[in-house]
Amino acid sequence: MSDSSTLPPARLRPEAELARDALSAPVLSRAARLARWAGPDTRVDAGGGLVEEQLPTAAEELGLSGDDAAAHASEAWRIAVDTGLVEITDEEAGTVTAGEDVALLTGGSPQDVLGLWLTALEAVLADASVPDLDDLVDAMAEGGEVDLSSLDWDPEAEAEFLDSVLGNLYLLTVGEDRPGDASVPLPALAASVIVPSDMGEPTNDVLEQVSDAMMRLDDQFRLLEPIGLVEYQPVDEALMADADEEPAAPVDETDVARYGMVRLTPLGLYGLRARLLEAGFEAPAVGDLSDKGADALLDGTAPFPPAAAHAETELWLAGRSALVAARELLAAARGSDTGAPLRRLRCQQALSLVGTEAEPALREVLDDAELGGLARVWLTEHGARDVPAPPQEMVFWLTIDTVAAQLAAEGNSEELRALVEGLARQHSGFFDTVWRVEHPATPDVLEAMGRLHPDKKVAKEARKAAFKARSQQGG
Repeated sequence: MSDSSTLPPARLRPEAELARDALSAPVLSRAARLARWAGPDTRVDAGGGLVEEQLPTAAEELGLSGDDAAAHASEAWRIAVDTGLVEITDEEAGTVTAGEDVALLTGGSPQDVLGLWLTALEAVLADASVPDLDDLVDAMAEGGEVDLSSLDWDPEAEAEFLDSVLGNLYLLTVGEDRPGDASVPLPALAASVIVPSDMGEPTNDVLEQVSDAMMRLDDQFRLLEPIGLVEYQPVDEALMADADEEPAAPVDETDVARYGMVRLTPLGLYGLRARLLEAGFEAPAVGDLSDKGADALLDGTAPFPPAAAHAETELWLAGRSALVAARELLAAARGSDTGAPLRRLRCQQALSLVGTEAEPALREVLDDAELGGLARVWLTEHGARDVPAPPQEMVFWLTIDTVAAQLAAEGNSEELRALVEGLARQHSGFFDTVWRVEHPATPDVLEAMGRLHPDKKVAKEARKAAFKARSQQGG
């Protein structure tokens, strides 16, 4: 994706709900507890970490036990320092005090809490891009510096790999009708950043790269789950028990789950969107357009998937009376530019959500060449009386406009193919008449009908009509 890419809209939970999720995430809640625990007797080393002899007490404060307790306490302390929940007051003496931001956790706004959580997330993501610490220790060269070449580790490449994986997980999540509900198999997620899109059957070398990526991601998602970014079902360790034996390909859904399943949480969706915005991407959220004009709504929802466009439009309509909204929408739907047919389709879809109190607005445009057709459709569907029959030229104009909008919205879809077949079947002499329609999209629509219609004779008629239309328009 380039920096100018527009992503599908995210459907975010309310910030108050997300802030509650952030506060209950183990990484941030542990950091907050240690910040409140810190006092005059707390000592840190030169790097700001808790001195080793205090780690058992910190672990006990967090209710941690076992072999990893000290390590988890150390991580929680580092997050507390990184987020400003604790401040080092005397670097030489190594003393600390609770930071001012601790108060934000209980007395701040949801945005304050989410800001702290985002800072913690960045720290955890940085950790996730670092190889196992045991490998780092083994690779220490003389002089105490890490020899990165001996690790075969490129920090920038590793961070970029994780960003790519999370970007694809974001796309899969916002692309769902119900974002965040679906878990993604780890092999599919790894393959999405390893296997070239134009590759048919992956080579053994590529499959090996996917397998290696899965193992890296397994470690990384285990680290990212406690910050609340994802829900993760790890790779079944039995699959990795025999290092010499390649695990068999999964055969069903239960088997697939053994290879790891990951789901972006609502909080994770919020966090990744914030990072994408920071990186310069256009990452819209449903509701962004609710206070904008009708022109922004129709243009903005043009590339949205149907469910997201519907949700955005409902929010927009909620702040307006049906009659005022209908008049705004109809005014914004006019135009002869290439985006106009799709604007009118979005307008028609929006008007389907308003009640009969909008009827006067539709009657006002009955004689409008661009809007009269859709106005008649709306009035008829809403049971209005005395709806005038449309002139033939309006019927054909609306037909061209509708197909142009469908082409812009979906491309050469099966639904459009069915629409094209139905049009050619319903109107005898359709192509003899339709090429004369004075609509900017007439030649392109007829060419598309020629491509899409399965009957060679009909397709040829469509192409001939397209040629006549283009000649008529002087192009």
